[in-house]
Amino acid sequence: MTEGAVFYEIFPLSLTRHGEEVCGDAVKLARTPDKTILVLSDGLGSGIKASILARLTTEIIATMLKADAPLQDVIETVTGTLPTCRIRGLAYATFATLQIHNQDGRFQLASFDSPPAVLMKSGQPCSLDTKTITMGGKSLRITEGVLERGDFLGLMSDGVLYADEGVIMNPGWGWDEVAAFLATTMKRGTGSAQRLVQAVLNETQRRYGSTAGDDATFVGVLARNPRRLMVFTGPPADRRRDESCVERLMRFEGRRVVCGGTTGNIVAENWGEMLRTDESTAREGIPAVANLRDVDLVTEGILTVARTLELIKESRGELHRLPVDRNGAVLLARELLQADSIVFLAGESVNPFYQNPQLPRSISIRHSLVTQVAETLVRLRKEVTVEWI
Repeated sequence: MTEGAVFYEIFPLSLTRHGEEVCGDAVKLARTPDKTILVLSDGLGSGIKASILARLTTEIIATMLKADAPLQDVIETVTGTLPTCRIRGLAYATFATLQIHNQDGRFQLASFDSPPAVLMKSGQPCSLDTKTITMGGKSLRITEGVLERGDFLGLMSDGVLYADEGVIMNPGWGWDEVAAFLATTMKRGTGSAQRLVQAVLNETQRRYGSTAGDDATFVGVLARNPRRLMVFTGPPADRRRDESCVERLMRFEGRRVVCGGTTGNIVAENWGEMLRTDESTAREGIPAVANLRDVDLVTEGILTVARTLELIKESRGELHRLPVDRNGAVLLARELLQADSIVFLAGESVNPFYQNPQLPRSISIRHSLVTQVAETLVRLRKEVTVEWI
């Protein structure tokens, strides 16, 4: 991510229709250096069949848009691939596609039979310039605009808007009410796309009387400053690089984490500081963290990183699922999950306590752990760079 860039935080959440095992809505996200692509599809009906067709729709559209295929070709491909219900005369899946130009925030939203998006600027809903065109035999709404820092764009399936059906006490939950609800929620602080989306889906669930009568999906896009993180773990194979690595860490604009006792000492010595251990954070199997000026977190290495990997997997990448405890593994997992882009400076010096120094560096315990953590974070849609030093 370049300095001054805007990051587009995207968070989808769905409710599954009561009595069904899977949701009939699907969301697909794809990022390229130039574009952020989001596709939401609502399969006709509910259950397995709706889920398969919605997923097929999102995969086709996202794959083609990522390859810069013209929208006309995308729509014609989807139209030619998906069948039409012979009874209702309707397409088996509706969809909305969002393409954001990363450099300037310009976006294009194309939707077929999907509810209009909600754009929030300065915490208030804004009107969108929309035109209707015909592509591939489908009538599409095309909306264009610009997402600026602090803006929020919400996409939804119609199950969100229909949440009041049969609920006498709460009539009128529709587009205007969703927009008003978002405005009220944003007055308490934007926070994150996840917080806003969860608020909308919680209210949707409440209005369904806790028994969803339809699949309901809400996807939030929040334009904000990127959260950057650098993790320095393990001494460099060439100890002459110690000083340059510490300088890189200290010049890094973002949060800084050091993992490993020897690594912490390298940073402290080059920085002219002393590590101060916080024994209150020690737990069985997880050594205590330490404090160091201008470093946000200092932990032990192998044991802590291994437990951190377990926590990230157990929590499925969701912050609120992490244990409520102040130990090195939880604190490290929290740093990694809160970050959008992560750089690992991973030293390849082998610790003989954990590893036979005569073995290849590529099969060291640290090498394996860092690789696994990085791969797990990539699956959680993080931008991850690993530099072996």
